[in-house]
Amino acid sequence: MNKLNLNKKYQALFNSQSRYFVITGGRGSGKSFATNTFLVLLTYEKGHRILFTRYTMTSAGMSIIPEFIEKLELMGVLDQFTVNKTEIINNLTGSSIYFSGIRTSSGDQTAKLKSIQGVSTFVLDEAEELTDEESFDKIDFSIRSKLVKNRCILILNPTTKENWIYHRFFQNRGVPDGYNGTKENITYIHTTYQDNLDHLSKSFVKQIEVMKVRRPEKFKHQIEGGWLESAEGVIFKHWNIGKFNNEIDSIFGMDIGFSVDPSVLVEVAIDKDRKIIWLKEHYYKTALSTTQIYELNRRYAGGNLIVMDNSEPRLLSSIKSKGLNVIPTIKKKGSILAGISLMQDYQIIIDDKSVNLIREFNNYTWKLNGAIPIDKFNHGIDASRYLIQYVLTRSVPHGSYFIK
Repeated sequence: MNKLNLNKKYQALFNSQSRYFVITGGRGSGKSFATNTFLVLLTYEKGHRILFTRYTMTSAGMSIIPEFIEKLELMGVLDQFTVNKTEIINNLTGSSIYFSGIRTSSGDQTAKLKSIQGVSTFVLDEAEELTDEESFDKIDFSIRSKLVKNRCILILNPTTKENWIYHRFFQNRGVPDGYNGTKENITYIHTTYQDNLDHLSKSFVKQIEVMKVRRPEKFKHQIEGGWLESAEGVIFKHWNIGKFNNEIDSIFGMDIGFSVDPSVLVEVAIDKDRKIIWLKEHYYKTALSTTQIYELNRRYAGGNLIVMDNSEPRLLSSIKSKGLNVIPTIKKKGSILAGISLMQDYQIIIDDKSVNLIREFNNYTWKLNGAIPIDKFNHGIDASRYLIQYVLTRSVPHGSYFIK
C-alpha cells in the first residue's frame, strides 16, 4: 500500500474516542481528501459499514465514487476492492462504504436511510446543505453497532450562525473559529489552505492572497472557514428577533411546497403608522397532503384570511370549499422584486420561536449582480410576501384586518 501523507490534525480521526467529528475548513483546505482517505483505511477493519451521504446525491457513480477510486489508485489498492454504483467493498475484510443522498427527486429519503442495518460510521458531506436537524437525528440514532466503534462525521464549509450545526456543536461551547480539539464527545478538526500548500497550485494561492487584501471578510469566510453572522449579499437587513404582537389583528400567508420543499404558514401583523411588520411561523413541513394542509390551516388561522400561493388552484379550491377563508395571491412579472421592496421599507420583527423563518432571513441573498434573488431560503419569506403585497398594494379601510 502506498502511503499518503495527511496533515497531523487529521490524526484525531484515528485516535479520538468521540462519537461526533466536526470537520470544517475553507476552500483548498484538503478536508475532503483527508477524510475520504481515512474512510478507505477504516474499511481495513472488519465489521464496518460506512454510510456516506450528502443532502443531494443524484448519482454516486458519477459524483463521489470516482473521488474514492482516485484514492484507491493513489494508495495502489484498487484491486482489493469491489466497486459498484452505490458501494465500495473491501474484499479483504468485507467492510464497505455505502453512498446515498438524503434528498431525492421523489422526496425525503431519511426513512429509508434509517432502516439500514449495521452502520458503524455515518458521514454527512457538505453538511451545511442539510437544513433539517431532525433528518440528521434520525440517522444518528440508527448508528449503534455493537461490534466496532461508532462515529458520526460532519464535513462542511461554515455558513451562518443560524445553521443548526453551529447551534448544536459550537454555540455556548467555548469553541472559537479554527478550533482543533475535543470537547464533550465532539472532536473538532479545522484546516485551511495553509495546511495544504503542498497540494495547491501557485496560481490558486496567488488568487487567495489577492482576496485576502481586497475582500478580507470574504477571505475570512470562504478561505479561512469562519462562521458568518448572516450570508453575504443578504436581502433583508432591517430585522430582528422578538415577540409577535398579539395586540393587533393579524392574517396569514401560505406558500405551498412541491416535492421536498416545505409548505409554510406565516402569521403577519402590520403597523403602517410605525412601519413595523411582525412575523410568526406556524408550520414549516414537507410532504403534506391536502387534508393535512386544511387541518393545519384551520388549527392556526381559523376563520382569519389566508393569502395563499396560487400555483395549486385545485388545492386552494378544495380547502376553500371546506370553509377556510382563503384567496390566491397574484403572481406577475416583477412581483417578487416589488414585494421585497415593500418589505424593505419596514422594520421586521420575527417571533423568537420561528426558527426556520429566522434562518431564511439570514440566508436569503441576491445573485452576484444584485438584481435577482437566489431561489433558496425563501419559502417562509414568500408566504409573508404574498399577504404583505395584498395588503400594502390595496386600499384597505382603516381598522380592517390587521392595519393599525
